[in-house]
This record gives sequence, structure tokens and C-alpha cells, in this order.
Amino acid sequence: MAGLRICSALVTGANRGIGLGLVRHLLRVSNPPKWVFAACRDPKGERAQELQHLASKYPNLVIMPLEVTNPASIQAAAARVGEHLKGSGLNLLINNAAILLNRTLDTETLEGMSQIYTTNTIGPLLVSQAFLPLLKKAAQGSPGSELSCSKAAIINISSNGGSIDSIYGWDLLQVVSYRCSKAALNMLTKCQSLGYREHGILCAALHPGWVQTDMGSSAGHAPPVTVDMSVQGMLNVLSTLSEKDIGTFLDWEGKVVSW
Repeated sequence: MAGLRICSALVTGANRGIGLGLVRHLLRVSNPPKWVFAACRDPKGERAQELQHLASKYPNLVIMPLEVTNPASIQAAAARVGEHLKGSGLNLLINNAAILLNRTLDTETLEGMSQIYTTNTIGPLLVSQAFLPLLKKAAQGSPGSELSCSKAAIINISSNGGSIDSIYGWDLLQVVSYRCSKAALNMLTKCQSLGYREHGILCAALHPGWVQTDMGSSAGHAPPVTVDMSVQGMLNVLSTLSEKDIGTFLDWEGKVVSW
């Protein structure tokens, strides 16, 4: 991860699983960001206790409420981040927050599909829109024209479950709404890469692997990848991303995922 040099990063869904792992690793690197913003729905709740413990040890960690389906909550979080940054921009936005409902083609509902799509696809769109001014400011304040995660980037945490090409793990878990939401997130990433490139912002999607989290274990099988393995791998990938990688979909080991 030697190539990743950022002053500020924000992670959504930061209270557990991959999000918490990303926060933990960003805080412990040899040259940590000046600010790590950890956003989640209920920062004071029982599920955020480990995050609260980290905040007591790391003064550069700022925990804040952010509900990715609530525009007012998103705007409030963006304003608070802006206050902390005091005129500088946000280098790295990681849209990690997501939910999954274990339903099949026969049991999916309008309400379920809407809930998943709103959180997993519309959420990253709204969060990216709200933080775009801060990302632009970071890009403008960085030397050179080459795109990188050290300059300004939006990284959407996707899944190979959303790959139309492979339909990975269908026999284990249909989760139709989740798959559709991640396929749509991949298209959103591509659109963002085209729309934000002129502002100096790199956009890409990452598949974290089949990870040992509550969501990853919902199929009733033990996932092969630990949170630490996934997060370390993804941060290594982020440190290597450049102009040639805009709009791509890579896995935690840096391999291109067909979708």
C-alpha cells in the first residue's frame, strides 16, 4: 500500500464487517490519513461499539451518522466533513454500505427490491453527489494531472454476485434483489467514471471477495476470505489505480471481474 498517500478518507457502512476493516487498516498504516471519517446509521448503537473504541484511541477518526437512503442525513454528513477539512478536499470516498435479503425469484417482493436498490445503488449515487464538491476540491489541490486514489477517487464496493457474465454462486444463494442492485452499481460506477473524469476524480468498483462477515455468511457456508485479507488486498489495489483503471471492476486481488 506504499503508493496510497491520502489526507482524508470517508467510509460508509463503517461500523462492522468490511467497512470497519477498512477504517481499522486506514488508521494503522505507516502514514495514516489526517482524517478518517467513519459513517454509519447509528454511531452510538450497540453495533458501533468497536468503532467507538477505535475513536477513543485515534484522534484522527471522526464517527458520524449517515443514512445513505436519507438525503438530509447525507447532506448533514457532507457539511460536517467539510467543516473538519477546513478548505481542503476529500481524497477518497468508499461507498461500502449495503444490505442483502436472502430471497429467491419466487419470494422477491416490490418492497424488498425497492429497499435493496435504494440502499445499494441509489445510496452511492446520492452520497457521491453530496461529496462531489469536496472531491473536486481535493483534485484541484493535488499536483499533476494523473488520476489516482491519492488525488481524488470514488470507490464503490460491489460484488461478483452482480456479474451478468458469471452469475457466481447462484446455486448457493439467489438473492435476486442484491444481484440486480450490484449490477446496477457497476453501471453507476461506469457512468461516474465518464462524468467525473474531467474533474480529476477516479471512479472504480471493487469486489471484496467472499468475506467472513454477517452478509458473507448468510448462505450458510464459511467464506474463504477474512476481513483483513480482503481489506489489505483492496487497499493494495487502490494504491495502484491510475487513469487506465477508470470505470473498471476489479477484485480484491486486482484481477478484472467480468460483468
